[in-house]
Amino acid sequence: MEQYDDVDATDPASEQDLLDAERLLGTALPTGLRALLLESNGVMDEDGTDVIWGAEQIARTNQEFRTRKDLRDLYMPFDALLFFGDNGGGDQFALPVSPVRPDVFVWDHENDSRTWVASSMEEYLRKALAQPGEDWYR
Repeated sequence: MEQYDDVDATDPASEQDLLDAERLLGTALPTGLRALLLESNGVMDEDGTDVIWGAEQIARTNQEFRTRKDLRDLYMPFDALLFFGDNGGGDQFALPVSPVRPDVFVWDHENDSRTWVASSMEEYLRKALAQPGEDWYR
């Protein structure tokens, strides 16, 4: 992973951490995300925003979004997305898993829109870390 000023990258996830997350999710983690987690099990920008969550939070959050009745009643289904980070203000970033694509989308929690923001995890990280703040993608 490239070096950025004031970015907090954690120790790498273990292979077991990733296998546990995949077991809980019932699917393999996308290749780019899996590779990143093996370098750093979470990335926080200079404002303290979780640009990339750790493997455990990824699994827990996605399981919650897919199973909570109140969320299913309020929003379009989340099954086609795998959330992996947030903007610190409620919007969350995701990779499509059905069909699998390297693109990154942002889910707006206020209007349930899903908008393309990057063509890959690498591009997402470059953009998110170059312009800290909760609305860098707008």
